[in-house]
Amino acid sequence: MNRAQRRLARPPRERFSTRGLAFDVGGETCRGTLYLPSGEDDDPPAIVMGPGLGAERSFGYPAIAERFADAGYAAFSFDYRGFGDSEGDSQLVHSGRQRADYAGALERLDRVDALGRDRVLWGASLSAGHVLTLAAERRDVDAAIAVTPLLDARSTAVDRGGKYLARAGLAGLRDLLGHRVGRGRSVPIVGETAELAAITEPGTKRGYLDLVDRESAWRNETPARSLLRLVNYRPGERLAEIHAPTLLLAGTDDSIVPIESVRDAAEDLRRGTVVSMPADHFSPFGADFEPAVGHQLSFLRDALEG
Repeated sequence: MNRAQRRLARPPRERFSTRGLAFDVGGETCRGTLYLPSGEDDDPPAIVMGPGLGAERSFGYPAIAERFADAGYAAFSFDYRGFGDSEGDSQLVHSGRQRADYAGALERLDRVDALGRDRVLWGASLSAGHVLTLAAERRDVDAAIAVTPLLDARSTAVDRGGKYLARAGLAGLRDLLGHRVGRGRSVPIVGETAELAAITEPGTKRGYLDLVDRESAWRNETPARSLLRLVNYRPGERLAEIHAPTLLLAGTDDSIVPIESVRDAAEDLRRGTVVSMPADHFSPFGADFEPAVGHQLSFLRDALEG
């Protein structure tokens, strides 16, 4: 359990079941939990859920997966390599590796007999960028959900100013060169405005840390070379290539992803639905959970059943 979700109404346990699944990616093992609807929901669509920037699947994601299962959808929430229950503990944020983990999760679900054919990719923040990139590249994705999507990490870094860019570049290069000989360095995943961290926007540190599961061994740190890849990640450039129905759920009070940038980017979507709601970057998991989940379930009904 985490601080942000203490007061959430969770579905009764008899409304869904869970089972652990593991899969191999590049010789390393990823692990996750498959949430299955109970009752008469035969061959349900399956939603693949990867955590956001530097996060583990226990950070608020079970509550969303439970609601999906309660509504008749299967949901597979997994940890990336280097995080949580998956192999390794480097906590390296590497967009290419994490997209490969998503692809591995999709392939693993193909070997689960209890599922239907429909596949949905789900992501939040950075993982929303992974989802949109994969939806642009693949034709086996039937729908995509991107919650507070990080569409242009370069723009986010530039907005932090030239001093931040210089510090991030120097720290990243030092870690890139030094980690092979035991002289790597780390930076916080989420920090205060003046810190060199992956997330630094005002007010975001508390919102992020309130989602950290109390039983987790997670550390608020990532190798500094993570910053080098983050500042060059621009998944919003691929939106025009997406054929599947796509939901962009944006918060009007999001200090990391400006609402205007989401609305502008959404014009490139062929089958896009844009929902803006009073929320910040992390409140769709906490204070604004119910309306956020409601929008997602409404989208799924229209995209998969309509």
